[in-house]
Amino acid sequence: MKKILTIGEVLVEIIATDRGNGFRSAVPLIGPFPSGAPAIFIDQVGKLGHPCAIISSVGDDDFGWVNIDRLKTDGVDISGINVVAGGTTGSAFVRYRDDGSRAFVFNIRHSACGTIELTDAAKQLVAEASHLHVMGTSLYAPSVIETVLSAMRAIKARGGTVSFDPNLRPEILNSPGMREALQAVIVETDLFLPSGEELYLFASARTEEAAVQELLAKGVQAIVLKQGAAGATYYDAKGSLTRPGMKLAEVDPTGAGDCFGATFVTLWLEGETPQTALRYANAAGALAVTKTGPMEGASTRAEIDTFLAA
Repeated sequence: MKKILTIGEVLVEIIATDRGNGFRSAVPLIGPFPSGAPAIFIDQVGKLGHPCAIISSVGDDDFGWVNIDRLKTDGVDISGINVVAGGTTGSAFVRYRDDGSRAFVFNIRHSACGTIELTDAAKQLVAEASHLHVMGTSLYAPSVIETVLSAMRAIKARGGTVSFDPNLRPEILNSPGMREALQAVIVETDLFLPSGEELYLFASARTEEAAVQELLAKGVQAIVLKQGAAGATYYDAKGSLTRPGMKLAEVDPTGAGDCFGATFVTLWLEGETPQTALRYANAAGALAVTKTGPMEGASTRAEIDTFLAA
């Protein structure tokens, strides 16, 4: 099986238990929860039993080790995670507003994962991988951008594939070099997984069908347009397929899109049909919202099978 590699932030998430807008006053908190979009993605891949690895950097602190221990337990190759003595693991404080949207305070760019680079162990993982998954959230610092683009070009040069989820947060969109890096990644993308309006980030067209055709004409092999609880639509040169979402009682939606993407990418690489990949991905996304904490709802293949059978 193709080894899936991702590169980017590993951090902890601290969640406010009271709803409101931001952190300008004291609020009760729970956590730390293992987090980071690439980490959630690759943890879900690991729980599906597919060979996978992550390149990142954490501090030699409890926040770093809570992530390393979780990823290793769930089957992820963590040899590419650099533990920085005296460094600080990244963090995100999250508070849900009354309308369900989220307010974030990030400590990423100036944490240990703001200095991700290709160590000898990381270079070995790049050499072993035949697929790279890029998260737009990971293009937040020059050293990380350089690492992602270098790995991407090496994997593509030997016939590997790339999937790309923009997963953009307004808080980091203006990070140095991010916009240029996003354009560099889309050029090499085989499987594109935007959410909603992200579809139009790389197309001049303003309608869904026209934007899809524009991106396919540029070399993207397939597009999966994520639409949250409404489900998802798959597009390729042969046509399209839509599957509705699967509804469960929502506890915490953070990480649902990452679990969806990880499941679709894994099954796509394993040669499953788009119908099957979408069905399993929708199930993984639904299960992800049932637990508090961004990585807590990641599910095994057996758990997804049981849910689908029910």
